[in-house]
Amino acid sequence: MLSGREAILLDMNGTFMFGEDRFGESEDYSVYYRRLGGNISRSEINRIVRAAYEYLEVRYTDENYRCCFPSLKSAILAVAGDLLDEGEIEKIIETFTFHELGYIPNEYAAILHQLRKRYTLAAVIDIWSPKQAWLKEFERAGITGLFSAISFSSDHGIVKPSPKPFEWILSQLGVSGSQAVVVGDSPRRDLGGARSAGIDCILVGGASHPKALMNVDNLLQLCRRD
Repeated sequence: MLSGREAILLDMNGTFMFGEDRFGESEDYSVYYRRLGGNISRSEINRIVRAAYEYLEVRYTDENYRCCFPSLKSAILAVAGDLLDEGEIEKIIETFTFHELGYIPNEYAAILHQLRKRYTLAAVIDIWSPKQAWLKEFERAGITGLFSAISFSSDHGIVKPSPKPFEWILSQLGVSGSQAVVVGDSPRRDLGGARSAGIDCILVGGASHPKALMNVDNLLQLCRRD
C-alpha cells in the first residue's frame, strides 16, 4: 500500500505516541502543580485545569474554530479570570502539558527509523499545549531529525480535519498528494483532513472506514505488511 509513495505524513497520538491526554475525572492536577511551586489551592487548580480542558474540548469539535483554535493560555485566562500573575499562568500551562503529553515506545521509535530509510517522513499533529515538551520527548526517544516537516496545531491554531496543515506539509516537502500517504487513527480528523487535501489515508489503532486506503491495527503491523 506504500508502493510508489515518496512521503508518509504521520499523526502522532495513537499512531506513534501513547498514554496521552490524562484528563479523567480522577486526575489530581495539584500533584504536579505543587512540584512546580504553585500556590493555588488544590481544589482551585483542579477546577482551573478541568475548566480549561472543557473550554478547549467543546471548541475542538466546533467547525467554527477549525482555523482559529484558541491557545491554552487564552483558555486558562477565560476560565480563571485576570487574577493570575504570569508566573502562575505558566505553572498551570506546564501542569496541563504534563497531563496532555504521552510517550513514544522504543519499538515505535525503531519503526520510524526504519521508515525514514525508505520514505520522507512528516507529521501533522494536533496538540493544545505549546510544543516544547513534545520536542523534548522526540529527543528522548531518539527521533529528532527524522521528520522533514512538522505541523503543530498549537503553533498556528489550525486543527484537523482542516486540509491546511496537510497542504502546508506537502508544500514544504515539494510533493503532490498522490505521492504521499497519511497514517493516523481518526477517521474524522486524519482521514477527513487527508482526503480534503487530496491524500490517501491509512487508519491505525483499531479505527476503520471504507474510504481508508487500509485499516490496520498499528504502525508496527503496517510496516510488516509493507
